[in-house]
Amino acid sequence: MARRNMRDNDLLRDARSLSRHSSRAHYAQAQGRRRTHRILRVVLVTVLAVIVAGGAAVWAYVNNLNSRLRGNLDNKLMSTLTTKEAGEPFYMLLLGVDKDSSRSSSKQFGSSSSAYRSDSIMLVRIDPQKKKVTMVSIPRDLKVDMGSHGTQKLNAAYSIGGASYAVKMVEKVAGVSISHYAEIDMDGMEDVVDAVGGVTVTLPVAVKDPNYTKLDLPAGKQKLDGKTAALLCRARHAYDSYGAGDFYRAANQRAVITAVAKKVLKSSLSTMTKTVNAMADMVNTDMSASDIVSLASQMRGMDTSKSIMSGLAPTEGKYIGGVSYEIMDDEAWQKMMKRVDAGKSPYSSSDQDPTAGVAASGGSTTTTTDDSSSSDDSDSSSSSSSTKAEYSGSVTVLNGSGVNGLAGQKASELSAAGFQAQSGNANGLVTTTEVIYNGPDGLAKAKGVVKTLGLDVTPVANDGSYGNSQDVIVVLGQDQS
Repeated sequence: MARRNMRDNDLLRDARSLSRHSSRAHYAQAQGRRRTHRILRVVLVTVLAVIVAGGAAVWAYVNNLNSRLRGNLDNKLMSTLTTKEAGEPFYMLLLGVDKDSSRSSSKQFGSSSSAYRSDSIMLVRIDPQKKKVTMVSIPRDLKVDMGSHGTQKLNAAYSIGGASYAVKMVEKVAGVSISHYAEIDMDGMEDVVDAVGGVTVTLPVAVKDPNYTKLDLPAGKQKLDGKTAALLCRARHAYDSYGAGDFYRAANQRAVITAVAKKVLKSSLSTMTKTVNAMADMVNTDMSASDIVSLASQMRGMDTSKSIMSGLAPTEGKYIGGVSYEIMDDEAWQKMMKRVDAGKSPYSSSDQDPTAGVAASGGSTTTTTDDSSSSDDSDSSSSSSSTKAEYSGSVTVLNGSGVNGLAGQKASELSAAGFQAQSGNANGLVTTTEVIYNGPDGLAKAKGVVKTLGLDVTPVANDGSYGNSQDVIVVLGQDQS
């Protein structure tokens, strides 16, 4: 904190120094003109008074902003966090905690952290020099040994010991040191999204949640206002038919955060400041306002289509003693964290992402891998790479792999994602899988097929070798066996 105060003092001192140099220049020009000199002296005194008053106002504003950002974080947190040199990669823990006004003002919950468990847990690695960000969601129901507190779900750490204990437990799980912390009220996400003028996400499938959030969004590219984005971050029951709704909700949260980050990094300083001001009412963090703006400034110019990566910790759901837990796949987790720590995507291939083809993406694919040279982000210059994936249309899957039933299996996956898919057999065995599209609108659908099936294939236009009654034809080769 002392370092931040010194930095803010330096900024104010530099501003006043510049003002003094400017005043001296005016004074020199006025030498020998006594009347003008007297007038200038009055003006200079007035200007200095304004500068001092303005400096005091700015100082008060910054202090107020920092106080709001710090909020009610426990005193142990600062000593728990690991200090990193400026510019070095660091880890940050993001916790989503449901503290809406109706809960925090109730007798049941109140404002104490002991009354809440974290709804979402996200470990973020930020590399300011290489301009890369990697987000990894850790299931809140992860089974963890908490020593004297016994076996608990990971989200219990916050209610047991507040922010500092949550940091310690995630450090234990991930095997890394955490340098910064942010606690997010997901209800407040609405204000942040509105502060940047809304965000754009791509929904591979329609999001319908009539019984809980009342959300009803069609598949495809969607421009979301703050309220809708906040609901998307909560809509886990919209994915009940796909499996663990928490996984898809976590992926949607990463998508919204990615979309916000992209808008902030492309915004003006005034918009950036407005966003920080909005954040102050929904985020508690150890970082000061100047820390946040400085970091955002360092990250400007990053390739947001490839350098914002995300994933989900590899776990398996199990009932133990009548309690539902997520159990970490330790070997896969160690491999994932080794990649993350090296500044790579959590996934070595897109088919490792259990939410691919279903959960939202924040403008670029959330499963960007090392060898990825394209994405569905609109920053791309060529017409082919800038075409965004769509998850609708007619698809025929032909089996040339030699594996019985494989085409039917792939067709079922496509149908679940929103395509009208059918299966059949190819004319004999095929060595390499192909994805062929018909018509100018077929490319976007073909990209959706590739992403849904996790294929490492570049779609090609039909040269007349196949019929044109379908939007997309998939020919499964022996490389899929």
